[in-house]
Amino acid sequence: MFVVLVGAVLTTLLWLQALFGQGEAPAGFIFAITLWLWFTVLFANFAEAMAEGRGKAQADTLRAARRDVQARKLAEPHYGARWSMISAAELRKGDMVLVEAGDTVPMDGEAIEGVASVDESAITGESAPVIRESGGDRSAVTGGTRVLSDWLVVRVTANPGETFLDRMIGMVEGAKRQKTPNEIALNILLAALTIVFLLAVVTLLPFSIYSAGVAGGDPVTLTVLVALLVCLIPTTIGGLLSAIGIAGMDRMIQANVIAMSGRAVEAAGDVDVLLLDKTGTITLGNRQATAFIPADGAGPATLADVAQLASLADETPEGRSIVVLAKEQHGIRERSVGEMGAEFVPFTAQTRMSGVNLQGRQIRKGAVDAIERYVREQGGLLPPQVRETVDGISRQGGTPLVVAEGAQVLGVVQLKDIVKGGMKERFAELRRMGIKTVMITGDNPLTAAAIAAEAGVDDFLAEATPEAKLSLIREYQIGGRLVAMTGDGTNDAPALAQADVAVAMNSGTQAAKEAGNMVDLDSNPTKLIEVVEIGKQLLITRGALTTFSIANDLAKYAAIIPAAFVGIYPQLNALNVMGLSTPESAILSAVIFNALIIPLLIPLALRGVRYRAIGAAQLLQRNLLIYGVGGLIAPFIGIKLIDIVLTALGLV
Repeated sequence: MFVVLVGAVLTTLLWLQALFGQGEAPAGFIFAITLWLWFTVLFANFAEAMAEGRGKAQADTLRAARRDVQARKLAEPHYGARWSMISAAELRKGDMVLVEAGDTVPMDGEAIEGVASVDESAITGESAPVIRESGGDRSAVTGGTRVLSDWLVVRVTANPGETFLDRMIGMVEGAKRQKTPNEIALNILLAALTIVFLLAVVTLLPFSIYSAGVAGGDPVTLTVLVALLVCLIPTTIGGLLSAIGIAGMDRMIQANVIAMSGRAVEAAGDVDVLLLDKTGTITLGNRQATAFIPADGAGPATLADVAQLASLADETPEGRSIVVLAKEQHGIRERSVGEMGAEFVPFTAQTRMSGVNLQGRQIRKGAVDAIERYVREQGGLLPPQVRETVDGISRQGGTPLVVAEGAQVLGVVQLKDIVKGGMKERFAELRRMGIKTVMITGDNPLTAAAIAAEAGVDDFLAEATPEAKLSLIREYQIGGRLVAMTGDGTNDAPALAQADVAVAMNSGTQAAKEAGNMVDLDSNPTKLIEVVEIGKQLLITRGALTTFSIANDLAKYAAIIPAAFVGIYPQLNALNVMGLSTPESAILSAVIFNALIIPLLIPLALRGVRYRAIGAAQLLQRNLLIYGVGGLIAPFIGIKLIDIVLTALGLV
């Protein structure tokens, strides 16, 4: 585009010269060429400005969430400690603050005490509140969010100006986006083509002067040569290249994913191995009761009745699912532990079971070894049939919960990880894209294999440790593969740092967010699939418009080269396959089309070419058919229509 700018300046000077009667061509013709060259420069800048405008609009929205709030700075790191009210701008990394219901979180930090419901809509756009609590992988809080209930003691993890919100604002502003390796390579190609055509056009001037002296006629003017050069060089993709890259990051933002760099977005398009956590990504996240399997001498209704009694006060998802299953299968409802005067026995890591004591009855449910030990203490034994049932459920990838009353074992409740709907189809789609899916889980290999088979993933890593994840990623990378991974815990940080595309959950720990090169504001692990699709869409869009641009230029040669030399060699008029009115009309029509095609393609550059999960050969064929052939045909139609209009208006 710099060459186009120089050409516009040169033809402007030639037009001013023509105004004083010393021009190489009519002043009106030079002015028309000059005007459309300036339009070409304007349209190219407009394309980039539109793309950057989207990012800046998002940044303005985020800035609205940043406010100077008052903070309760604690003298000691615990609830109830003495506090003083200060401005959030005075907080420093390591300070402790107390946030209660109605307060705005003053600065990024990690909850070290308490649990609270937090409204993060100012950051994520989602209206549903989220739970933040000390410990675990959901301890991170973001400055600018609002506490809805309860309280948290927060350790500040950033200084003013270094918060996650500040980094987000900087990242979404397109003007600060760094070019990716692919984009740099394409820029080098475009520069090389420009230099080649520049040298070619420069040599045409002495050639035309010599030819005019030998064959007669007028040599080609500088104005026509500038027009020829602008139409020869790939101005279309040159004008749209920056917009395509910025729009790729913008599509990430629209998906509520903040990419740390354009390089990360581009790498997502080349990913061929996808590591996904099982719990919450492939499965719903909580095991659900799916069947009551009674022991000999106990019917399904009896087992369901006792299992529900043991679960009425159990607030875990598994316990609630047992209550629901008993209602659905046996119609057992309208019961309350409080009204029955029952004593709930909570689950502990030591006993590995829970239950209820009710009117002399002692009901327990739990792991098979824990219930076997409990029954023996009561003077009973675990029936062999129950042992076989437990082993069968484990082989199928389920989790068995054994139910007993006193010394009698009544049967087994089958719990199962529920694979999310549509996951198998999505994994099949990724397979068609050439991407290998690997499930990561802490489950034993037997359970992992069953879930992997049901979900349709290509491979799995069971009993995964941070070291095992890191080792697996390195193994794939040594083999020349590009790896994407999602994670939210501190234990995921080493693997996230190693992965080529690392999507950290916004709800995760600070360590995970710092290790990743993308942050998912929705904290949805399945978003990784969408990230890969956006990355591929970016690369395909860039390839499609490059193909269109080069094909476009080939068609423009057919219009402008015969017109440029027809004054010296009248025989070249036979190459006027478009039937253009005059040489001046042909040249001006080509320049006008060259300028107009840029704004016409801006919507496609910003929206992106639709991605379909097809093989590379099919993708190339489709690209050449649509954008290659389309790029050849469009100029023939467009230039001819412009020529008709110019002729009808008497402008040439």
